[in-house]
Amino acid sequence: MTIRVYNTLGGKKEPFEPIEEGKVRMYVCGPTVYDSSHIGHARSVVVFDVIARYLRAQSYDVTYVRNFTDVDDKIINRARELEVDSKTLAETYIDEFHKDMDLLKVLRADHEPKVTEHIDSIIKFITILIDRGCAYESGGDVFFAIDRFKDYGKLSGRNTEEMEAGARVGIDERKRNPLDFALWKAAKPGEPSWESPWGVGRPGWHIECSAMNYVFFGESFDIHGGGKDLIFPHHENEIAQSEGAFGKPMAKYWIHNGFVNIDREKMSKSLGNFLMIKDVLKHHHPEVIRLFLLSNHYRSPIDYSVKSMEEASSGLDKIYTLLERIEAETGPDTGKNPKGDYWNRFEDAMNDDFNTARGIGVIFEAVRNANRLLDEAGETPSPETLETVGAIRSDILEMGRILGLLSEPPAAYFEHRKIIRLQQTKADVKAIEQLVDERTAARKARDFQKADRIRDQLTDMGVTLEDRPDGVVWRMTK
Repeated sequence: MTIRVYNTLGGKKEPFEPIEEGKVRMYVCGPTVYDSSHIGHARSVVVFDVIARYLRAQSYDVTYVRNFTDVDDKIINRARELEVDSKTLAETYIDEFHKDMDLLKVLRADHEPKVTEHIDSIIKFITILIDRGCAYESGGDVFFAIDRFKDYGKLSGRNTEEMEAGARVGIDERKRNPLDFALWKAAKPGEPSWESPWGVGRPGWHIECSAMNYVFFGESFDIHGGGKDLIFPHHENEIAQSEGAFGKPMAKYWIHNGFVNIDREKMSKSLGNFLMIKDVLKHHHPEVIRLFLLSNHYRSPIDYSVKSMEEASSGLDKIYTLLERIEAETGPDTGKNPKGDYWNRFEDAMNDDFNTARGIGVIFEAVRNANRLLDEAGETPSPETLETVGAIRSDILEMGRILGLLSEPPAAYFEHRKIIRLQQTKADVKAIEQLVDERTAARKARDFQKADRIRDQLTDMGVTLEDRPDGVVWRMTK
């Protein structure tokens, strides 16, 4: 079955046919490294990690590039706040990003270029755009002239006339058109800067990806990916730059993942609900986080909540419990079983625009069937039953490999989960004891409604209370 991919450029599913048969060149926009990575970053990285894994499993030779933006207004401003130089700040958060993603079992991209390593390439790219009449210099800055690219707006579906009308407020007099965007910014005091034909300065945000794409892939490549928030203006501007420079389609397929919401609200710093990966990892096994992030189709939004994480945790426990059960009957997996029916059904799901949600459903169906076979077999399963459940296990492990799951022996997984629970309990002890004291005070004040509410709250946290003559005793039940 042919892989079909939803292409943002055109807004429909298309057969996946790489430019060069058997080879896939994929570029995904990486983080701007001015702070710790959050759960939204994790979704994008995990989604494209799985896409790369699956394409390789389908015998494609994949070259995967994911960049780091290590010079940018946000980095400069944050470095100034912390009174460190921007290079030190960026390297600190690149190291932290790698640590977080390694824990989430994300495979490293084949290339991870940094903007500061490609300044010469960026300058050459801007020069091409100026020579082609697509860009112009103005007082040490260089701007892309969007009226020189007739297809501007084709990715996002935006109308340039409407955009121009909305951009009239606060017009930058250096621009010919209010929608023109910076390719090169003249240096300001104290900022990192480089020599260029237009004076000392630094790159704009959008030009970096076009230049690095060209370095690694040339004028055209297969897949460009990133979060939906990058469709406009970043990816729209990339298309204008690259296609303005070379007159050829930049990327054949544009793939964008949906957002992570927090308790049904958009994640934003103003709401104070930004969840950093390093903090989520304190409370959940890395594979629980991956299972959660892949439990919806990548293009759909996904809601992070206590309930959704409990469901992911419970689901992963069920899979590992089956693996432990089969291992007790047959020993470890030998890896010699051919791929069977469940793998074929998993392929059908993944071939339909990398539908990990359906693929995970296939895994759980396999788990239920294997458990049923073992239950029906009783204490002494027949060799035929053991052979069948062994083959199912092999399929489950192969599906898990694509999703970045089930990489630990069952005993190691359950020990890891136990350690996390204990650490989480220690972290919450103070809050639990405060609630217990508040309930005790409410009971003494005969405010039994409040006391019951607190008991219910503690129950939801996995805490059981026992009222004794000498006081209240509490214990964790989850």
